[in-house]
Amino acid sequence: MSGTTSTDRHRPAGSERAADEKAAEKAALKAYAGYLTASRAASRHSDPEHPELSRFVADPLLTRVRLSLRQARANGAVSAGTLRSDPTVISVDLAAEPPTVEIQDCVDATGYRLVYVADEKVVPGTRGTRHLATATATRYPDGRWLISSGSAHQDQPC
Repeated sequence: MSGTTSTDRHRPAGSERAADEKAAEKAALKAYAGYLTASRAASRHSDPEHPELSRFVADPLLTRVRLSLRQARANGAVSAGTLRSDPTVISVDLAAEPPTVEIQDCVDATGYRLVYVADEKVVPGTRGTRHLATATATRYPDGRWLISSGSAHQDQPC
């Protein structure tokens, strides 16, 4: 009897696995960039139904982002300025169900503010910082990589 299990037969060998992981990293970083771009675009108008959000973001993060945008809109606020990002992949797990890629980012929000639409004054307590952020990209059955969770660790400068 062979020492190969049924899961081993479905697992790619060395270089093929490395290529699959590289492709997953690239797709996950593309989804993350799309998430940041869509979030910024939606935040400029506090639009929780911005069509690009669902192209790059999945639940539970999508619900959290939309709730935040609804709250900003209810308070008459939008985001303005520049947000900088420098993401890196910290882990790839293609054997997980579903497959995931973990991303770590140093987000520079020092030039990004929440402002009131009426007078463009900065909303108190929304001073931007440089901080660590983490996100999980998940591959869905249709093959798309979407950002399914994310956290800003504002207490952890980078």
